[in-house]
Amino acid sequence: GGAKYLFPGIAGPDIINFTHWLGALVTSMHTIGVKDTPTRRVIHRAADFLPIPLLCIAMVLKGHDLHGLYIGPHSEAFSAAADLSAQLNIITVDRPFNHVLSMPSTMYDDLWTAAKAMYKTEPAIADGGEVIIFAPHITEVSYTHGRLIDQVGYHVKDYFLKQWDRFKDIPGSILAHSTHVKGSGTYDLATNTETPRIQVTLATSIPAERCRRINLGYLDYRDINPQTWQGREQEGILVVPHAGEILYRAKNLSNTATKGPHRSISGGASTS
Repeated sequence: GGAKYLFPGIAGPDIINFTHWLGALVTSMHTIGVKDTPTRRVIHRAADFLPIPLLCIAMVLKGHDLHGLYIGPHSEAFSAAADLSAQLNIITVDRPFNHVLSMPSTMYDDLWTAAKAMYKTEPAIADGGEVIIFAPHITEVSYTHGRLIDQVGYHVKDYFLKQWDRFKDIPGSILAHSTHVKGSGTYDLATNTETPRIQVTLATSIPAERCRRINLGYLDYRDINPQTWQGREQEGILVVPHAGEILYRAKNLSNTATKGPHRSISGGASTS
């Protein structure tokens, strides 16, 4: 919140693309849920150029309940609200999970908007683990940007950086979305080998062929019974209903790019 409603909020495409790509360079895991980031500093610096006073009204919610209201200069109101929000909307777990069934609500009608189901669970997933985005209602990657995403696919950031001449004309917001969804990892240009830290699998109504084309895993959502996943946290399995509202973070999670074998526990084989 805060000055983000201005920059990139109602600003032009240049700063929208710049700030999103800057966040991607830092990586989602080091940006989401972190108060002081390079992206936030750019946002506050941009707000300082405005020739009029800014008053920020920052509300802190958990679900639909109001827990805090901060009114004042944008940076101060944001800072106070972020501190309280971190207490209410971040769940820290002792050990990372191997399998996460992340279930975004129907208010997210494409993968572009439902991507928070990945962003907000990635920091709680072990190296070599898997997040399955379970959303049978989703039929489209992005109603607005689908053509570009089909062209680019989903990749770790090094895939783009090491082939920059190939991707330099793609808007930064598209590349940022791509690498945020794919997650952390490495890319070896010499061998054309991409090694994501975790597996991202779609259990949606997006067809298997398209999932393969955009470089994401696929599971038939009809083969998944979410009830059989419930209450298995001690087995390294987590179900997240209304995914995207709460950030999950594991203590001392390494940020390596090691990818182990993936075995689906949902009754179907994931395809990456």
